[in-house]
Amino acid sequence: MPKPKIMTVVGARPQFVKLAMVSRYLRRDMDEIIVHTGQHYDYRMSRIFFRELDIPRPDYNLGIGSGTQGYQVGRMLEGIEGLIKKIKPSAVMVFGDTNSTLAAGLAAAKLCVSILHVEAGMRSYNRKMPEEINRVLTDHLSDVLFCSSRTGVRNLRKEGITRNVYNTGDVMVDAALKYSRIADRNSAYIKKFGLTKKSYLLLTIHRQVNADSRIHLEMILDALKACGEKTVFPVHPRTARNMKEFGIETSSADSNIIFIPPQGYINFITLLKNARMVLTDSGGVQKEAYVFGVPCVTLRDETEWIETVKSGWNILVGANFLRIIRAIRHFKPQGKRERIFGDGRAGLKIAGMTSRFLEIK
Repeated sequence: MPKPKIMTVVGARPQFVKLAMVSRYLRRDMDEIIVHTGQHYDYRMSRIFFRELDIPRPDYNLGIGSGTQGYQVGRMLEGIEGLIKKIKPSAVMVFGDTNSTLAAGLAAAKLCVSILHVEAGMRSYNRKMPEEINRVLTDHLSDVLFCSSRTGVRNLRKEGITRNVYNTGDVMVDAALKYSRIADRNSAYIKKFGLTKKSYLLLTIHRQVNADSRIHLEMILDALKACGEKTVFPVHPRTARNMKEFGIETSSADSNIIFIPPQGYINFITLLKNARMVLTDSGGVQKEAYVFGVPCVTLRDETEWIETVKSGWNILVGANFLRIIRAIRHFKPQGKRERIFGDGRAGLKIAGMTSRFLEIK
């Protein structure tokens, strides 16, 4: 008897990490077809993750690349629709909240193919964020919803979504736990920048609210320069492009900020685990910081991962100069960190529930 076909659709850096934690289990009982939309296409943002995390090579790469929201979603929708018709999968699995997520969800829904959403139910309640629109619409299209925490389940219940909703834990936490020991063995990597453990800050910026705003970028960087602490800044391609257009200096000479290209997963979590503090607008980094016990300063006014704030390990400061400086100098969480994102077996649980859903379907 042939195995059921499941199409997994990814396109951006965090989705490759999530896929790595699910794919190995899906392939035990299912025929997985991986579709890469090409939303992230730079080697450091894409191929290195497939190599480092031992993800099977994508069966299809749409090569969409960068562009406006409408351009990306439109091209992806067209490409994924064609592949669904060709492959005829039993279900389409999507991850997170990117344009790739929404496009795959729309294509599957219109062709009456079941949708399984990993990292469902998260809400920032800020509809100005493209990611918020993507995740809300995808949740309301999905047939099975895998939540990272109890918060996701509660959020869906508020919106009337209660059928086939499961709290599996977070697959990014699976990855953080799995590769933590490798990162420990890689700790010499930080010496490359003349740094020692817990002697520096780590900065990441990629969300539209910050990356596309000259004022926000300058405010964040000026605050870090004013504090004077050594700061490692892996610069996202979108952010780098905008900084160049805005005329913002990206030289590490005579600066406490060390500007480096985007890093692979192992090098990045090595930088994160060894940092004194991380400043970020990334949801994934907020969770990873929580797992590793690294104080997190979130450069937004809201977060989907509210549990990290309630625990006392994450603080929201936006792009406010004074609030950033105050957090760098005075934010020192010491409270207990509960296992709010699961026990590191989310990928296994998701694959098992997916297999049972397809058997019953």
